[in-house]
Amino acid sequence: MEHLFSIHQKRAADFSENFSDELYHIFLFEGKGKITIDFAEYHFEGKTILFTAPYQNISFSTKKNFEIQMLSFHGDYYCIEYHKKEVACNGLLFNNIYLFPHFGLADETFDEIAEIFNKIQNTNPSEEFSNAVLRSYLQLILALSSKTKNQILKEHNQEVEDLEELKTFQNLVEQHFLNEKSPAFYAGLMHISPNTLSKKIKKEFHKTPSQIIQERVVLEAKKKIHLTRKSIKEIAAEMNFEDEYYFSKYFKKNTGISPKQFRDDVGISVVADL
Repeated sequence: MEHLFSIHQKRAADFSENFSDELYHIFLFEGKGKITIDFAEYHFEGKTILFTAPYQNISFSTKKNFEIQMLSFHGDYYCIEYHKKEVACNGLLFNNIYLFPHFGLADETFDEIAEIFNKIQNTNPSEEFSNAVLRSYLQLILALSSKTKNQILKEHNQEVEDLEELKTFQNLVEQHFLNEKSPAFYAGLMHISPNTLSKKIKKEFHKTPSQIIQERVVLEAKKKIHLTRKSIKEIAAEMNFEDEYYFSKYFKKNTGISPKQFRDDVGISVVADL
């Protein structure tokens, strides 16, 4: 079970260069610095929790090294798509290009999650019912984190300038990303200049409109590869790529691996057969 579900003690310096693999990760730490996720930069300070999905590129930049607890699990061990109604994590903690991947925790919540990490570490996986216990601990972490992030988002949205414009951009990307990949197209529909759009998007999402569009295409590709049994050729056609070769080249440029390797490593979800 080690490769499907594990917990490790790391140091921030261990992630000074890009780290990427086929697992979902939950990082729990206290410190100050910068995280880079797929070329988007996020600053953090204090008690923090971070969530990443398979084959996202992750690196930490800090002046002072600190300890990181890292909980990792494979989609075959716990399918977040299948369990999304139970803990509301898919789209909130994972797999959402518009939301920040990390957030600060109050002392009480940080300590509560740290204690669950500790219980996981002290659970003997060979004991009877240990698998059910470990899954319950994972679900509890996800549920607590989802509850906290929901509250943070409510407060955050009340403070965001141009919230309606940002929502408009998101809605337009969701409607057109398969056919329109130029920021100028979206700026035109919003009746603002591409430069103005870029400034607003960069301020809120820490990435450019082009990055948002690319990430949305890649996220859709990952979903189709992981959540269906369609061939790579079929997926390429559905996503309006010229051919399978061009789709594979685009996917590898943005993830570091081919669509075939992504499917081999991440697997096909149980929801593909539902």
